[in-house]
Amino acid sequence: MKKINFMDTSFRDGFQSCYGARVKTEDFIPILKAAVEAGNNNFEIGGGARFQSLYFYCQEDAFDMMDKSREIVGKDINLQTLARGANVVGLESQSRDIIDLHAKLFKKHGITTIRNFDALMDIRNLSYSGECITNAGLNHQIVIALMGLPPSLNEKYFHSADFYTDKLKEILKADIPFDSLAFKDASGTTPPSIVYDSVKNARKLLPKDTTIQFHTHDTAGMAISSNMAAIEAGADIIDLAMSPVSGGTSQTDILSMWQALRGTEYTLDIDEEKILEVEKSFIEQMEKYYLPPEATAVNPVIPFSPMPGGALTANTQMMRDNGTLDLFVKVIENMREVVAKGGFGTSVTPVSQFYFQQAFMNTVQEKWSKISENYGKMILGYFGKTPTDPDSEIMKIASDQLSLKPTNEDVHDLNDANPNLGIEYNKKLLKEKNIKITDENIFISATCGEKGMTFLEGNGQLGVRYVNDMEETIVDTNSSETENLGKNAYKKTLSVDGNIYEVTIDPKE
Repeated sequence: MKKINFMDTSFRDGFQSCYGARVKTEDFIPILKAAVEAGNNNFEIGGGARFQSLYFYCQEDAFDMMDKSREIVGKDINLQTLARGANVVGLESQSRDIIDLHAKLFKKHGITTIRNFDALMDIRNLSYSGECITNAGLNHQIVIALMGLPPSLNEKYFHSADFYTDKLKEILKADIPFDSLAFKDASGTTPPSIVYDSVKNARKLLPKDTTIQFHTHDTAGMAISSNMAAIEAGADIIDLAMSPVSGGTSQTDILSMWQALRGTEYTLDIDEEKILEVEKSFIEQMEKYYLPPEATAVNPVIPFSPMPGGALTANTQMMRDNGTLDLFVKVIENMREVVAKGGFGTSVTPVSQFYFQQAFMNTVQEKWSKISENYGKMILGYFGKTPTDPDSEIMKIASDQLSLKPTNEDVHDLNDANPNLGIEYNKKLLKEKNIKITDENIFISATCGEKGMTFLEGNGQLGVRYVNDMEETIVDTNSSETENLGKNAYKKTLSVDGNIYEVTIDPKE
């Protein structure tokens, strides 16, 4: 029987997918300790949205969180973070010196492995960052970013197994140093057949001892099937999470996957009773945090957008805050066109946010009358080359509105030439605000901007969402009308099998 290893994503992607990454360190450290004692030995612990969110909303230092996590797990356990190529852990791409500083700082603060992806699959964006990660003494896990497309888009090549295989060939040809390969499906929309073929092809191309890892979300209800496809094709590791941050917009639960593998030639080597006890404690520990209902739901509309699990709840929560949640269904509908006209970059941060921003603008204004800045910069080439050419008319609108010409220049060269980027520029910003100049503060300034500076000045405001602070509004993307009735109460009209039901839920009653 073949043992399938797994990485526990509860404390990074689980938090991002379910709570918009807004969880305080003191609340999860006891569970991390319990998970180690239960036998879990591979954790995703930071990076991605769990870097900026600590400064923006939790009023905590991400480097302190990494240090505390390493202290809890000991020296031998793998702690992994997520990086976005030239963007490292922010939405904006960076100059070479900041990209290099990222790797050195994460090594300093206890990280073992950095999973490194580029949403556009521009191999140039993976090359330099990968070299920096390797040179810093970290394990570099390079990524093929996956995304399913609805048949109506009529794309025969992009985001197919052949496309992903060709991207791996580009990586090998570029001689980028890496220790393992991950296939990352942030939206959970890739058909299992494409997962199988992609992993199978990679297994043939790579040296026999190369570790292949697979990552997906259950947003569209396909996670177990996709995990099985990856395992059967030769993947060594899959990503799983623990309740209450498993399933739905997050990863398959460890116990669910263990159950799915029973009676097969594969197994997860776990003590299921110990994991069950950890999950019980985890649920209790997280009870005070607001868990939006869409975080735990399977959404059949997502393959037609697609919206990644890690971004879905962040966006719906933002819309709750702004009183625009009723527009969510229409925004998701508009994303399909935004993806197609934008050049089919993978819907994963930061590109998923660019898609959402433009889809939102196309919802509240006349379509394409206003181009969001980052979406416009992306289609004009300022984040790298998109898989296929964006729509020429949309590019012209973006060029006119942003006063930018299309470019094919390497992002690193563009950013190195930008006087408002880099270590020296951020040193200057810190000095102007009388903030201590350290490598960590330079990096926080570069990747977190004004909100990072506000944190460093001690003026940030807590933005964690607790149950008692929230007014709950639900969107049913199948068929729903929602009326907000105040704190934790809502009135809902549902259509189920053609029958109309009106439901009022108020916890005070």
